[in-house]
Amino acid sequence: MPHSMPALTVTEMHPSFAAEISGVDFSHELDQDVWDGILMAITKYGVLVFRDTCLDDASHVHFASMFGDLDDVTPYTKLGKKHRLSTNYLFDVSNLNEDGSVSELTSHRAAMNKGNTLFHVDSSFNPRRGSYSLLRAAELPPKGTGGNTEFANARSAFEDLPEELKSELLEHDYIAAHSLYHSRKTAAPEFLADVEPTDHPMSRHRLVQRHEPSGRMNLYIASHVHHIEGVSAEKSAELIRTLYAHACQPKYTVSIEWKNNGDLIVWDNTCVMHRATGGSFEGKYKRDMRRATVHDGSVHAWGLNEKSDNRQGFP
Repeated sequence: MPHSMPALTVTEMHPSFAAEISGVDFSHELDQDVWDGILMAITKYGVLVFRDTCLDDASHVHFASMFGDLDDVTPYTKLGKKHRLSTNYLFDVSNLNEDGSVSELTSHRAAMNKGNTLFHVDSSFNPRRGSYSLLRAAELPPKGTGGNTEFANARSAFEDLPEELKSELLEHDYIAAHSLYHSRKTAAPEFLADVEPTDHPMSRHRLVQRHEPSGRMNLYIASHVHHIEGVSAEKSAELIRTLYAHACQPKYTVSIEWKNNGDLIVWDNTCVMHRATGGSFEGKYKRDMRRATVHDGSVHAWGLNEKSDNRQGFP
């Protein structure tokens, strides 16, 4: 049922997280009470949906910058790949080629995009992870052809862990090594058969950490997690498999439909996972999605990578 926060109307989308927000006029600078309401809502719900925002690239980036310093695509395009969008502060997470045409299902882009269909958090493979992401639909495929975005509540997932396992995680304060190559190879093993994640640097983040805005504990698990340090390869694989499967259970997830061009979803990567879903649009219709990602300033986020080659139990 809808209820009100300061200057906003909130419609909850799941019993434990995610909400649709109305009452925000993005054509003007936000009033302080509206901005305060948005911050209260993202802290409580982790995922916020705004419909028909009418944002363009510039106003999208402006709104995202209110949350903090923005990541940019430069490190991802340094090998010469052309960036299709108007600003380096927007990531192109569409199914489109550089010329705007729809990628074929056998293309390199389609293979790499398969990694996005696994539950993950943005930028955990970087030393400084992402906090908020703001994903906007610039052009959607026809209705009924798929393309929902799904989210998983990692705070509730941690709270519901068996007490024995929860105590173990808190006692050992495990560090997980994250790799983009690992998640991409997991999703497209044949296409990336020659890629070995351990040949590349990995970023290190605490497996369990406090979500600072809410004070709740969070399970920082994702498909990018390659291994857990300080334990055997067997123990690491078992923990990752157990925790990831637990956090991805349907009771912790919500599937959000994109209804209109201009819809915007904002989420907090430090307390939820997300994934893209496919559909009959793939290889046929444009799904032009653009994402701004905010750097995390949390004390948990970075500074762990001084020991990035510490891969006990792995070659």
